[in-house]
Amino acid sequence: MAAPTLTEPLIEAEAERLLRVLMNVDCEPQGRKWNLDTCREIAPLTLEINRLKKEKNAVILTHSYVEPEIIYGVGDFKGDSYYLSLKAKESKADMIVFAGVVFMAETAKILSPDATVVVPDRGSGCSLADSITGDQLRKLKAAYPDAAVVCYINSTAEVKAECDVCVTSGNVYHIIANLPQRRILFVPDRLMGHNIRDELKRRGIDKELITSDGTCMVHEEFTVAQIAEARAQFPGLKVVSHPECPPDVAAASDFVGSTGAMLQYVKSTVAPYFLMLTECGLVGRLEVEDPEKTFIGGCRLCPYMKLNSLEKVRDALRAPRPDQIVTLDEDLRRRAAHSIERMFELAPKS
Repeated sequence: MAAPTLTEPLIEAEAERLLRVLMNVDCEPQGRKWNLDTCREIAPLTLEINRLKKEKNAVILTHSYVEPEIIYGVGDFKGDSYYLSLKAKESKADMIVFAGVVFMAETAKILSPDATVVVPDRGSGCSLADSITGDQLRKLKAAYPDAAVVCYINSTAEVKAECDVCVTSGNVYHIIANLPQRRILFVPDRLMGHNIRDELKRRGIDKELITSDGTCMVHEEFTVAQIAEARAQFPGLKVVSHPECPPDVAAASDFVGSTGAMLQYVKSTVAPYFLMLTECGLVGRLEVEDPEKTFIGGCRLCPYMKLNSLEKVRDALRAPRPDQIVTLDEDLRRRAAHSIERMFELAPKS
């Protein structure tokens, strides 16, 4: 069946819809601002993508760090890794398009094995997830045979397959505190491991944490000097950071939390200014969803997240290339699923 003709009134109506959502987004370092002309340019794409979704019984999962035109133009669900993992698990779609990075799409495939899972760009890796392989983790496990092996959700499928339980930055403290083992082997984030160790000690929880040496190329770059300079310039500033940041940055922040927790903190907090020490995409979401708040910059771009585009989403929906389709060995998928299912079992119930 031929695709419906995109008439000028249809394109104009879509452009106006997009502008109503995107007009407040101005978080890019280059100072991009949405207007009716830029919305008209992307309207044919968003219309085509949304049509293709219906035709193919597809769902588009969008991480908070991808471009706002993807999140609000075509995304069905938006959020952090944990929330999107839940949506992947619940999905009844024939196709899942994961606009994020590859390890997230792998997680969707682990939880929805019967769906066709595609990524817009196979090059959308992650400095953190790619910092350790399954073989390297097996060697670490051999060195610490009495340790519970805990992986951050920002890890590859082969690493998840070697772990006892997967965690997120939101549920990690609860899960580790309730594991019977005192010694914990935590991969792959060294900086987050330091922050977990500090927080568990603050809570009076006696655990020995051993970490691998991975870091997030976005969050590791923030500094205490940046915070001090911003506080001097903007009285009343609230500093919001992610636990993937260095420990001294976390200690100097007003709030430290997962992507979802940062979002909720800003929405529920009254302050004249906010400094978001995370990926700029989250600032874009907040500018859409809480436009009265003022952000002073400071966020950083993830080059991998920014590989996602509307054009690539459309192409993955139309006719995904073999490199865009996520495939996993079934035995590896089952072992990785065990660590994620354990997370769902052990995570605090809300």
